[in-house]
Amino acid sequence: MKLWTALTGAICFALACNLDTVLLAAAYGGRGLSISPGPSLVLAGVTTLITALSLLLGNAATAVLPPETAEVLGGLALVGIGCWFLLDYLRGRTEAAEEEPSSPGLAGWVSLAAALAVNNAGAGVAAGAAGIPTLAAAGSNFLVTLVALPLGHRLGCGAAERLLGRYALPLSGGLLVLLGAWEVLL
Repeated sequence: MKLWTALTGAICFALACNLDTVLLAAAYGGRGLSISPGPSLVLAGVTTLITALSLLLGNAATAVLPPETAEVLGGLALVGIGCWFLLDYLRGRTEAAEEEPSSPGLAGWVSLAAALAVNNAGAGVAAGAAGIPTLAAAGSNFLVTLVALPLGHRLGCGAAERLLGRYALPLSGGLLVLLGAWEVLL
């Protein structure tokens, strides 16, 4: 029973940490971009590495980084990504000729993964202090990230594109700003 409880906690932790991953992928899907297997592995790998390190930090000493500080940093990172999407949308509206959307290079994917992982860090420290097993939580995060990316892409291409058309990007950006502000303020 103890194993089941540990795995359930690890999976719930990974699901909670990947809402922003779904929103990120939905924004890309709404722009007509897909996240190929290489960048998906980069996003999953970097977020998992940073999440695992934060879990270890939480296991070792909860006093090193107060969970509130990490949540504020993660929230600010989400606000930054949301503002990036909003500015990208506004920039596209002001240009005479519409450009084809482009996907970031390796450095861009690593930067996005690091921003997503900052959000996981606060939860990771708290989860580590609560005793959630590092290996189970990190493995769950890796797998859930790989599932969240195509799910978010489908949402962005499907429902968001049909229902919202060209407003999927600013909506996703706005949602990320709200999610980040929620984490900073509450």
